[in-house]
Amino acid sequence: MVHLDVLIVGAGLSGIGAAYRLQTQAPSHSYAILEARDDLGGTWDLFRYPGVRSDSDMFTLGFPFHPWKAAKAIADGPSILEYLHETAATYGIDKHIRFGQRVLKASWSSEDAVWTVETSGDSYTCSFLYVCSGYYNYDSGYVVDFPGLTDFQGQVVHPQHWPEDLDYTGKRVVVIGSGATAVTLVPAMAPAADHVTMLQRSPSYVASRPASDAFSDKLRAVLPERLAHHVIRSKNVAFSSAVYAAFRRWPAHAAWLLNSRVAKLLPDEVPIDPHFTPQYKPWDQRLCLVPDADLFQALRDGSASVVTGEVDTFTSDGIRLRSGEELPADLVVTATGLQMVALGQIDLTVDGRRVHPHETFVYKGMMLSGVPNLAWCIGYTNNSWTLRSDLTSQYVCRLLNHLDATGTAICVPEIDPAEYDAPPRPVVDLSSGYIRRAAGLLPRQGSNGPWRLRQNYPRDILALRYGRVADGTMQFRPAEARLAG
Repeated sequence: MVHLDVLIVGAGLSGIGAAYRLQTQAPSHSYAILEARDDLGGTWDLFRYPGVRSDSDMFTLGFPFHPWKAAKAIADGPSILEYLHETAATYGIDKHIRFGQRVLKASWSSEDAVWTVETSGDSYTCSFLYVCSGYYNYDSGYVVDFPGLTDFQGQVVHPQHWPEDLDYTGKRVVVIGSGATAVTLVPAMAPAADHVTMLQRSPSYVASRPASDAFSDKLRAVLPERLAHHVIRSKNVAFSSAVYAAFRRWPAHAAWLLNSRVAKLLPDEVPIDPHFTPQYKPWDQRLCLVPDADLFQALRDGSASVVTGEVDTFTSDGIRLRSGEELPADLVVTATGLQMVALGQIDLTVDGRRVHPHETFVYKGMMLSGVPNLAWCIGYTNNSWTLRSDLTSQYVCRLLNHLDATGTAICVPEIDPAEYDAPPRPVVDLSSGYIRRAAGLLPRQGSNGPWRLRQNYPRDILALRYGRVADGTMQFRPAEARLAG
């Protein structure tokens, strides 16, 4: 059985970033990355549907230590995957990845201060387990059992399982959904398809921005690469943080601003209400990004359309809505959402006790109450994922170094739920359907202190990069076997 100081689960953005931080900020610790798939990249290796891209700019979604060099700030999936391969090779991280290693179980022993990790291929032990596999179920997206689905004579696909040989040229396509995947698919498929209809039960807030950043391009032309990257990254973080704060403080004004901008981009025959007027406040759910207004261009040139209504039933050649309207289709894409999981669905036990993530609270947005030597890397919902995941990795390195410096082996955050006067909330606190469906699975957050997950990058810099590691909530102790000896 192989023993390493740290086992990282997942070789996506978070896992590769975590490996770099370990190599540079906690270099005395041996590590390996366990990846269930046959290649690195995580989300960017999994999703292969047309037009797949980031919904954050690559100056903040990319790594702070490895500048993004491509022209487009809003990048497509293959470009991001190439960037991840380049980063892993540049820093020698690829040599530490063990593919085909799906983590199934992890058992903690306080006596030995060790995790025993069982995978689909091998077994390992480690002193610290760092789960960087995100919170999406890679095996299956959310599938709706629509009435009459078996009567449909066309093809039905889910974006998470896009067939490599799917040819939609000249076909009538209906994309069911209104989120980020749907608004990406529609303009990407429209040029080749006969027509693409976006069918949504209710609309989402959307915003258009250029795929390329003219200011950033000018800055990169005159400044050294790393300095330009730092300046652009800081500018983008400041702007996105300020916009989020303003939208949350003045939601009515934010809704008016978003709707008025969309109205200017729509053709006259597409009314903003009901097709682009959501019933929730901005940032109660994630904002959908439309780079270069491509969705609206497809609506204007007639290659795509949008319909707001509910499915009554599938028919042999399309979909009938409750309004009675019929949408003919040769291909239906069910962009109906994702399924969330906690900690990669790893079966966790601590000293023989089964850990149910929903019964735990999240400490500093990464560790679970009562669970020793384990961190879960999740990013922001209101900003680029990597901004928070990188801070989390830096804090994990500080934690490991503190254990070494104090001669302790165990770190565990402890909470007394009676301290909090507000009901706990899911760790991901949005009203989106995929999050509501996972409410009984995800760990919870408290109302204040280190048990609250704030969507605030400047505050998290202070707390995670500079705050005290020994803060009174995190408990440190040697292994029980050492105490007994």
